[in-house]
Amino acid sequence: MRLVSLLPSATEIVYALGLGERLVGVTFECDEPPAARAEKTVVVGGRDTKGMTPGEIDAYVRDQFAAGEDLYTLHAGALAALAPDLILTQDLCRVCALPSGHVEDALDHLGCRADVLSLDPHTLDEVLETIATVGERAGVPERASTLIAHLRSRLDAVAERVAGRARPRVAVVEWVDPPFTAGHWVPDLVTAAGGKPVAARPGARSVQVDWSELTGARPDVVVVTPCGFHLDGAAEQAALVAPRFPDAQVWAIDADGIVVRPGPRLVDGVEALAAILHPDAAAPAPSGSIRRVR
Repeated sequence: MRLVSLLPSATEIVYALGLGERLVGVTFECDEPPAARAEKTVVVGGRDTKGMTPGEIDAYVRDQFAAGEDLYTLHAGALAALAPDLILTQDLCRVCALPSGHVEDALDHLGCRADVLSLDPHTLDEVLETIATVGERAGVPERASTLIAHLRSRLDAVAERVAGRARPRVAVVEWVDPPFTAGHWVPDLVTAAGGKPVAARPGARSVQVDWSELTGARPDVVVVTPCGFHLDGAAEQAALVAPRFPDAQVWAIDADGIVVRPGPRLVDGVEALAAILHPDAAAPAPSGSIRRVR
């Protein structure tokens, strides 16, 4: 079976299931593992936002949507030439990837008969279910079951370490200009790590809020997790946010690596958050994943 992934989290799932050799196409953002972008055909392109501020990125996204334009370009001819059997995409967020309907329209136009599987989890449990779904559709359900069992055992280990401990109030800032609060599976990560998410939208879309909603929630800990940024970029933004929360710890986390992409590494995110919230009980955070700003 020939696979194409149109979102980075699906690429990570494919490799975690040991299906890297079957993957023939990816997007320009599929950087984990690094071999994915280096060795596979890139069938989706987009604007490189490196060097842009969060405010500039937000303005670009809003302008594109207002003009009826997509953020990504599907190289439909290249996709059809790969003759995929299964294409993994999503409908969860237009900022994250092309909607599945756009992909299906392009395939119909080109006469390509690949199946399109949309992965749209809203919670941590649903993220694990998507791994099972990919495994089933790719013909390796046993591998998926084994992987999920391993991930759940790690979550159980965190739960055991933080059981019975006071739960700090945690505000997760998913974007800083303008501010967005935590949504989808991110509040679940905080809960699994032994915290109490505040000013959050569990299982629902992240939305723009006023800073007063975040500061008024009186968090003990603020974690800055800007979508599209790894640790260094998150730390720069956390430093700008810190003065708004004089009574809280402020941390940055490798957002793109272990928080915002709905794949296996979300469990790394839970372990990292547990190390922030309960450093005397949790296992050490994955190397290079967190940084205290204040």
